[in-house]
Amino acid sequence: MDAARAAKPLAGRRVLIIVENLPLPFDRRVWHECRTLTAAGAQVSVICPTGKGYEERYEEIEGVHIYRHPLPIDAKGASGYLLEYGAALWHEMRLALKIARRHGFDTLQGCNPPDLIFLIAWPFKLFGKRYIFDHHDINPELYEAKFNRRGFFWKLMVLFERLNFRTANVVISTNESYREIALTRGGKAPEDVFVVRSGPDLTRLKLLPANPKWKNGRQYMVGYVGVMGDQEGLDLLLAAAQDIVQTRGYDVQFVLVGGGPARDEIEAMARDLGLQDHVTFTGRAPDHDLFEVLSTADVCVNPDRVNPMNDKSTMNKILEYMAFSKPIVQFDVTEGRHSAQDASLYAKANDTRDMADKIVSLLDAPDTRQAMGEYGRKRVQAELSWDHQVDTLIDAYQRAARK
Repeated sequence: MDAARAAKPLAGRRVLIIVENLPLPFDRRVWHECRTLTAAGAQVSVICPTGKGYEERYEEIEGVHIYRHPLPIDAKGASGYLLEYGAALWHEMRLALKIARRHGFDTLQGCNPPDLIFLIAWPFKLFGKRYIFDHHDINPELYEAKFNRRGFFWKLMVLFERLNFRTANVVISTNESYREIALTRGGKAPEDVFVVRSGPDLTRLKLLPANPKWKNGRQYMVGYVGVMGDQEGLDLLLAAAQDIVQTRGYDVQFVLVGGGPARDEIEAMARDLGLQDHVTFTGRAPDHDLFEVLSTADVCVNPDRVNPMNDKSTMNKILEYMAFSKPIVQFDVTEGRHSAQDASLYAKANDTRDMADKIVSLLDAPDTRQAMGEYGRKRVQAELSWDHQVDTLIDAYQRAARK
C-alpha cells in the first residue's frame, strides 16, 4: 500500500464499483479494494445497499464516494430473489447514471452475487467503459447448495454467469479454483484473469485482551464469525455443540457473531437442543466486539457443509481466525485446506461427531492450540494478508485499461 501511495500507478483513473449483497464499508473485501485503488491514485465511487448502521444514502469515507440504496426484503425463494434483484438493478442503473454525471468513471467493477451486473455494464461499454468482473461467488453451485436441486433457475444461473464472464474485459478471481472456472466455464484468456484473494488487512485488525464476559463464566470458548444462512452449516455446529456439552460434559461457551436469513431458525434450534445458555448470538457486531471475541476464543470453527460451492470457495472467516492466531476446526474442503494448512484440523465431511472430536482434542491441548495459532498468523503475514494482493489488483486495472 505504501508503494502504491508513492507511485500512484492509477492516477487519473475513475472507477465505479457495484456490490449488491452488503453495504460498504462493512464488506471488507470490497472496502480493501476501494482503499487500494484510492491509494493508487484512482477516484472511486461505490453503489451498494443500505444496512444496519449504514443507512446514509451518500457518504464520503476516506475519499471514497459511497451511494447506498434500499432493498425491499431479505430474499428467500425464487420470487423473493426476483423482487430483490429487480429492485437492485433499477437502483444501480439510476445511481450509475448519477455518478457518471457527477464524478464520471472509465471502469466499472461488478461484484457478484448476483451475476446480473453485466446488464448495467452493457450500455456503458458502448461508450468505451471497461468492465471488470470481481468473482465473489459461484452462483450455479450456490443455488444448488441453497435449494438442493438444479432445474430451470439453475440453468438461468449458468447463463447469467456465462454472460457476465463474456462481458468482462478482465476477471478478478478470489482463488485458483475460481480462476479455473473463469478459464473453463467463462472462456477467458489466462492473461485476463487475476487472482486477488480476500486477505485480511493486518493494519486494521486489532488483537485485544481477552474479555471473560464472552466466556459466560465457562472454562472454554469456541468462536464463529460469518453469515447465518442455510448453507453455512450452523445446524451442524449446534449438533456438535450438543455432543460436546451434553454428552461429553465439557464446560464450553459458543459465541456466534453475524446475522443472516437463517439466524432466527438457528436460535430456535439452540433452544430446542437445550443449548440456550451455552450459545451466544451477537448479531452483526461492531469491530471492537468482533476483535474481542476472536481474541478471547480458544478455538474457532467453520462448519460450512462440504458441497461443490464451499469446496471451491475461500471463506474470509478462515483468514481472520488465522490473523488472530486461532486454531481452527472445519470440514475438509479444498480451498479451506489450501488457506489454513496446518492451522486447522479437518473433520470428515458433514460429520458432526468428528467435528466434536476435533474441537475437544484442541480444548484438551493448549500447546497444540498455541502452535497452530502461531503457524496461521505467520502464514497470513507471509502470504495471505491484503498487502500481498495490492500489486495484483493494480495489475488487473492496468490490463483492463489496455484492452
